[in-house]
Amino acid sequence: MLKKILTIATALTVLNSQADIDIVDGHIMLESVNKQIVNINTEELNKILNEDASVILIDVRTPSELKYTGTIKRGQNVNIVRGWLEFQIGDYAKSKDTPIIVYCGLNLRSPLAAKTLENMGYTNVKNYADGFFTWKEEFSLVRISDHEPNNILYRLPTEIAPGVYSAIGATQPYTYENSNHNNNLSFIVTTDGVLVFNAGGSYLVAKAMHEEIKKVTDQKVKYVVLENSQGHAILGSNYWKEQGAIIVAHVEADKEIKSRGEDIYARSLRVQKDKLIGTVVVRPDLTFKEKLNLPMGGTKIELMQIGASHSPDDIQLWLPEQKLLISGDTAFNERMLPIFPHTNAAAWIETWDKIEALEPEIIIPGHGEPTDLATITKFTKDYLVYMRAEVERVLDEDGGLYEAYNIDQLMFRDRGTYRELHKQNAERIFKQMEFE
Repeated sequence: MLKKILTIATALTVLNSQADIDIVDGHIMLESVNKQIVNINTEELNKILNEDASVILIDVRTPSELKYTGTIKRGQNVNIVRGWLEFQIGDYAKSKDTPIIVYCGLNLRSPLAAKTLENMGYTNVKNYADGFFTWKEEFSLVRISDHEPNNILYRLPTEIAPGVYSAIGATQPYTYENSNHNNNLSFIVTTDGVLVFNAGGSYLVAKAMHEEIKKVTDQKVKYVVLENSQGHAILGSNYWKEQGAIIVAHVEADKEIKSRGEDIYARSLRVQKDKLIGTVVVRPDLTFKEKLNLPMGGTKIELMQIGASHSPDDIQLWLPEQKLLISGDTAFNERMLPIFPHTNAAAWIETWDKIEALEPEIIIPGHGEPTDLATITKFTKDYLVYMRAEVERVLDEDGGLYEAYNIDQLMFRDRGTYRELHKQNAERIFKQMEFE
């Protein structure tokens, strides 16, 4: 009983601390709160985000709002719904003096969220008073959780070069919301059929991709090439086999699908749930080790494995006449690349010489928008070179894993998957180099 009385007394104390707020009408309450908190405008917010990597930027709107309108595309940004703020803020703000900025769409909920945080004892809280829609209008730096909410594809395919199309996936980890379409799904239209690069992350994703192909051409899909053995590359294969397509992959991808196919499926099923209906793991029909020419009509298509990169089974597709490279996961754009236990970062850097030797004019990376070699180099090779140099410095100073975790990677914070991967990458590169 005493514990219950103390709990009620504590709650009353919190309410009394807000006695200066007239809770009669929401607008009156909002007016009162705005006089008590620190408000900033768009120019001030942008300046803070550029200069302070430690600030936590909190979008307090609901996930459904973010799905249809987007959210601020900056590395400090997180989504905590206003009603969950008290329970989840501790996951991000480890001390009461952590710099925090809150915002919503039209500056109705975020002032109240800012006041709530202050009442909880947070001492460095600001409210972005202009709101998300002003940011979107002025800066357009917006991350969209689903570009096509009425289609299982995250984004519909667009023409990148004559006869070459790509549906660009989300640059975030695969989620139920993006339907395992967080990589790039491409296709090439020739006079002798269509070649698809990546089967897609499920039967339904593959089927949706096929519907888009049919809008472009009535040519039959002849080949489906798997960039590697990851779920978002292979799990749509059984749909394409039903259409009579030949599934092509590297010999190492075939081995991985044979030994771990059911594990790959089960891992995806935990996230995708009902969206994996109809999906069955199947092995490729045709494999190769170093190079495979697949001429289709008058189009020269070369499949190759040019060297070690993010996985031993990564392959690339080269269109020599168009100087266009579909790189698979050998190249990344817009998001941070992952270092897996089997990734050889040093060899990946050496592989880059072969990419440069091709002199591609257009690169469709494994993840992120199609772009040029310079941009891809910045997001891929330059990151690897930087991380290996920093880990080498840690080792030269007799540092350990703790120091590797704390390598300064803040300049990469705006890249997709930064939060999920930067410390993991540091750890794995450190362990690779520790005994080189």
